[in-house]
Amino acid sequence: MKYIFLLGAILAEVVGAIATRQSSGFTKVLPSIVAVLGVVGAYYLLSLSLKQGMLIGVAYGIWAALGITLLAGIGVFFFKETISPVQIIGIGLIVAGVLALELGKEGGSA
Repeated sequence: MKYIFLLGAILAEVVGAIATRQSSGFTKVLPSIVAVLGVVGAYYLLSLSLKQGMLIGVAYGIWAALGITLLAGIGVFFFKETISPVQIIGIGLIVAGVLALELGKEGGSA
């Protein structure tokens, strides 16, 4: 269940970040509301995954890595942003770091 809450937190954060981009500096009402609800919802869902016993370093690492990866992909495919080879390597290193956190936990259980 903790991973379901974490996945919800990641998706809410991604929605909040996209809405923040669309809010034009919080001058557009609907995207601004969605941005705030997305971020607050993300933290709420993250707290539920922590309450279920997920380690904060692992949870936050997964949240950040998947959020960055999803947002970078959305930026490239939907907003026509560019990403350099160095940035792609950086995202790979972030994901590798999160895997190291998850796989290196004491006892090996989530």
